[in-house]
Amino acid sequence: MTATSAKKVAFITMMIVLGNVFSGISIYLGPIYPGVNLDFSHITTFIAAIYGGPVYGFIVGFFGGVWAGFYFGFIGGTLSWLSLLGLPVGKSLTGLATGLFYRIFRIREKSHASLITVPTILVSFIPETLFTVIYFLALAPYFFAFGFGMFMLGIILPKAWAEIVFMSFLMAALVGNQGFSTFVTSFLSTRATRTA
Repeated sequence: MTATSAKKVAFITMMIVLGNVFSGISIYLGPIYPGVNLDFSHITTFIAAIYGGPVYGFIVGFFGGVWAGFYFGFIGGTLSWLSLLGLPVGKSLTGLATGLFYRIFRIREKSHASLITVPTILVSFIPETLFTVIYFLALAPYFFAFGFGMFMLGIILPKAWAEIVFMSFLMAALVGNQGFSTFVTSFLSTRATRTA
């Protein structure tokens, strides 16, 4: 394994660990309703996707969502194994979409990349939103009481969108910070302007 490859693996691992740490802290500090808590694991999903690309975003989104899936499935929720699988899948879609938008439209190369980051992240959350709707309206009814999915969806989606709006502005600030961008890209490439 080359030094560059080792740094990329270290970056992905660090983002996954931090994602689960952010998730654990925010879940603990932000209860909203039984089985519904704040979850800021997507901070590292967005960092990985913006600077590393869609594959990095997908991987970090999935594995960075493991603690949330475990918590809402077995500790503070009621969906058991369904959450353990469903939450990471949904989060991986956001990472994939963010990375794709950033790469296709070359957003990091634009002069106002930080301003474009906010709407990009909001649009990137739409696939996870659609997956969440399907998850609660098509999958959950097979395992839980009728109406449970619709009820939970009415609480979870507004909460999730509020989190994403907050994180979109946070990421805009980070993207606009040259020191942060230089630090992150140093893990991913020998050339600071190139994404993996």
